[in-house]
Amino acid sequence: MTQTLAVIIALQWIGLIGLGLVVLGLARQIGVLHNRLGPAGALMLSKGVKVGEPSPKFRLQSIEGGDVVLGGSDASGQSTLVMFVAPDCPVCASLIPTIKSIAKAESGRTRVIFASDGDPEKHRRYRAEKDIEGMPYVLSGQLGMTYSIGKLPYAVLIDQDGIIASQGLVNTREHIESLFEAHRMKIATIQDYLALKNDGEDRRDNSVLQTY
Repeated sequence: MTQTLAVIIALQWIGLIGLGLVVLGLARQIGVLHNRLGPAGALMLSKGVKVGEPSPKFRLQSIEGGDVVLGGSDASGQSTLVMFVAPDCPVCASLIPTIKSIAKAESGRTRVIFASDGDPEKHRRYRAEKDIEGMPYVLSGQLGMTYSIGKLPYAVLIDQDGIIASQGLVNTREHIESLFEAHRMKIATIQDYLALKNDGEDRRDNSVLQTY
C-alpha cells in the first residue's frame, strides 16, 4: 500500500514537471514570435481624410472657452496631435498618462488637442478627473465625421504645414509613438514600413536562393 502511494506521488510529480516544461517551451515560442513580428504600430482605419492630404480647417471652441484652430500652416512651426477620446472609453483613460508624458516630451514641437462630442458637462468632469485641464479639449461631431472615426482611441498627427502626417487607432504608448516615427520616415503608417522591410528581406532571400 505504501509502495503504491509512493508510485502515484512520483507519477504526479513527473506529470507536473512535464507540464512545466511544456509551458516553458510555449512561453519561449511566444517570445520568439513576438520578436519576429515586432510592433505593429497604430492601425489606420479611417476612410476620411488620408495621410498626405491637407487637413480641413476648423475653428472650434474649447470646452473651457477660447478658439482652437486646426488645419492650415502653423505660425509657431508646431505639429498637432489630435486625440479622439470618450469618457466611457477605458482604453482612452488608460492612455491619458502616456499622452500627458508625450505632450511634455514634445513641448514646443507638438501641441496635443483632445477631441470628442456629447454632453459638455460630462467632458468637463472627465477633463478634471484626468488632470488634463491644461490642454485644449474640443467637442465637435463634424470633426469626428471628417476623419470617419469609428473606434476609439484614435489619433491624427498634423504637421506644421497642415498636412496629415499619420493617423491610426492607438491602444498603447507604442502605437502613439509609431505615429511620430511614421512621420519621421515619411511613410503613411508603420505597417507600410514593415511591409517594405519584409518585401526587401524576401527579395534578398530569393536572390540568395537563385545563386545556388
